[in-house]
Amino acid sequence: MREYLVEFLGTTFFVYVILATGNPLAIGAALALVILLTQSISRGYLNPAISIVMASSGVISTSELIPYCIAQILGALVALEVYKRYRM
Repeated sequence: MREYLVEFLGTTFFVYVILATGNPLAIGAALALVILLTQSISRGYLNPAISIVMASSGVISTSELIPYCIAQILGALVALEVYKRYRM
């Protein structure tokens, strides 16, 4: 369960940085930071497409795929709502 929470929070932060800044350097720094922080707890995929590829290649089990994708999609949707409500 902890892995999915980390994927959710990491995706939320990353997508929010994309929406709020649009700056390639900030986006790259946010991605590097999130991957470094999430790798110790979770897989750090942050993207349903990557999770699907990893499940297809056997790196993660198919039973883990759906919770990972749900956490990542919900994280992106929360980031969008936070961005729409609290624009900088």
